[in-house]
Amino acid sequence: MALSGPGFSMTEFLGAISDTVPPGAARPIVVHAAELERLPSEQVHNPTELAVAGRLPTATFEIFRQTIGPGLSSDMQRHHHETVHYVISGDGHSEVEDDTGSWSAGDFVYTPPWTWHRHYNDSTERPVEFLTIENSRLLGMLGLVRRQSAGLVTMAEARARFKEDTA
Repeated sequence: MALSGPGFSMTEFLGAISDTVPPGAARPIVVHAAELERLPSEQVHNPTELAVAGRLPTATFEIFRQTIGPGLSSDMQRHHHETVHYVISGDGHSEVEDDTGSWSAGDFVYTPPWTWHRHYNDSTERPVEFLTIENSRLLGMLGLVRRQSAGLVTMAEARARFKEDTA
């Protein structure tokens, strides 16, 4: 079965997803905090730390524990997948296109697909910790993964840098 393009069939794709994912050593039902797989800093492209719960048997979404150090932020980025951040600890704010919202522990932050966004830790003393959930695995199976990072820049700088690339 083709994962995208003319040979792709939604019926076949959905039929290939198992109704159940049997747990086992390779796909446990619990991944402990110490077992999270920390992504190397050269793969993250910003001052945050990402640790993925990659051994969980999720088929369509990815789960990360993201840490933003005191006074730091993520990069200005956009991607095709949706993302929800649950704020485990800390206080900060997020820019999503032309909107800015403040958040603290217990809040949820939503990032729509293909929107420029950046998350800031407003504390100079304590890190921010997110539980980050995104539907990137599903889009990857469909051949629709796309991500752009403008780096540690403003919204205006990101838009100017990628002004011709709107799709």
